[in-house]
Amino acid sequence: MKTMRFIEALREGMAEEMRRDPDVFQIGESLGQEQGGMFKVTDGLDKEFPGRVIDSPISEAALGGVAVGAGMFGMRPVVEIMFGSLMPLLLDEIHNQAGTLHYVSGGKINCSMVVRTCNWMRIVSGPHHCGNFDAMFVNSPGVKVVVPSTPYDVKGLIKAAIRDNDPVVFMEYSPLYQVKGEVPEEEYVLPIGKADVKREGTDVSIITYGVGVHDALAAAADAEKSGISVEVVDLRTILPYDKEAIRKSVAKTGRAIVAYEGFKTGGAGAEFAAFIAEECIEDLSAPVLRVACKDVPNPSNSRLIESLSVGKKDVLDAVFKVME
Repeated sequence: MKTMRFIEALREGMAEEMRRDPDVFQIGESLGQEQGGMFKVTDGLDKEFPGRVIDSPISEAALGGVAVGAGMFGMRPVVEIMFGSLMPLLLDEIHNQAGTLHYVSGGKINCSMVVRTCNWMRIVSGPHHCGNFDAMFVNSPGVKVVVPSTPYDVKGLIKAAIRDNDPVVFMEYSPLYQVKGEVPEEEYVLPIGKADVKREGTDVSIITYGVGVHDALAAAADAEKSGISVEVVDLRTILPYDKEAIRKSVAKTGRAIVAYEGFKTGGAGAEFAAFIAEECIEDLSAPVLRVACKDVPNPSNSRLIESLSVGKKDVLDAVFKVME
């Protein structure tokens, strides 16, 4: 095992796939010319893979169109969209084209493409660059949505996403880029659609993903001091999501919290809460609780952001509440 930052593990996973498959290429704004993208994720790849790291115009819709066209003709494009708040600009290409091609062609056409983006929710950057639109793609049949939380997960999942024959939206969270963790020296690929129990517990299940995993783990550690055993289930993939992992955890604890960094009303977590209410009702000893952001646009000052965002305290409060 070696210790890597999230951003390094992500870059290494993409580089390995580009070495393995010449049909894999990167495209996005400012990816090459020693810029490495907005967050330096692709830093250095243009030197190792000349002609396969492509700088594009500032047009998210065009990037989506290039990805769909390349993917349906056998290439494996990896598109970088700078901010998650810009994802609606290529929604037509993902929702109406990429996700439907396999169905409308009777299974004859696949669209192998990955769209990477970074969600900013805990930084002062205003409503036009901060936001989380994961629920939009959870409501897009034919698309897979992957949201890793650790260096180990991000490397194994980006490799799986690139190899997948279906379109994949790969969501990253800016607070995670510098998180460190152990990554195997040897090659590995993680399955899409399989959750991971990050912490075992017996009293409360926290169903979460992305940056919410770290909030949940911190809250679980504090809850343990009060004698409450919390299980943290990291979905890793939110479409399709691991229903059996949720069912198994809730059956063990009898209490469920869904924590996610998105808007509470109509957010992706609402789907998981609805599943628990429908499929696990006989195991529940208390109502399902959701911990999510307030239903307002992302503000432009730090104090308002603190009042909007989800954090450890919000998750811990929910743990105590559901235990009542």
